[in-house]
Amino acid sequence: MSATPIPLNRLRQEWREGRPTFGAIATIPSIQTVQIMARSGLDWIIVDLEHGPIDLSAAHGMITATSGTPCVPFARIAANEPWLAKAPMDIGALGINFPMICSREEAEKAVRAVRYPPRGERLWGPFHTPFRWGVSMADYMATADDDMICMITIEHVEAVNRIDEIMATPGIDVAVIGPGDLATSINKRGQMDDPELLELMARAEAGILKSGVVIGGVARTAEQANRMIDRGYLALALGFDWSLFQRGIAASLEGIRR
Repeated sequence: MSATPIPLNRLRQEWREGRPTFGAIATIPSIQTVQIMARSGLDWIIVDLEHGPIDLSAAHGMITATSGTPCVPFARIAANEPWLAKAPMDIGALGINFPMICSREEAEKAVRAVRYPPRGERLWGPFHTPFRWGVSMADYMATADDDMICMITIEHVEAVNRIDEIMATPGIDVAVIGPGDLATSINKRGQMDDPELLELMARAEAGILKSGVVIGGVARTAEQANRMIDRGYLALALGFDWSLFQRGIAASLEGIRR
């Protein structure tokens, strides 16, 4: 009798123990950039297939570039469509970030997309994932449903208005509050300190925390991250690859006489 397969995804255990995890979003189609990010202390990286110029071939290389590190690769897709989630999972991503979830029906659709029957409707074909993780196909399949993270983004005023029904959906693993699109949805684009936006974010935060689902968000400074951790956040994005790059250059130039 073979031993019980060990889950590939360590993040569930981290969250169960109440440990905050930190990640970043990769928008540059670069294996080298991901190699640096994955070896710099991040717990997870989201490969961005929604906004950046990354195709599936580049995404495959970027996901593979996390090999040999504790960093867990996710993928963000362009819309809540199972066919968009399928290939990233089949090339090694252990989570899908679904954008613009605004109802329970949409949340249920996302949950079904990442798990095989009978728990969901994921189609079989993970031809390359076992090679990324160094396991047999049988061992990958044995833990695939539990390894896969269903991460939804709450980023529209309608989602906040329906937060309780959305968060009552079984199978959601992480709910992330997206302030950029949330501000845009109330015609306050870029106004991150607007009182109406802050009130909506507080309502979303309260609804997610009440549900017991892992809450995620964006923290641009250590001080902001610590405040969010104190409020219960367990999945914090520290920035995009381009913004971290930009901030690093700015910090290197600061204080130099020019």
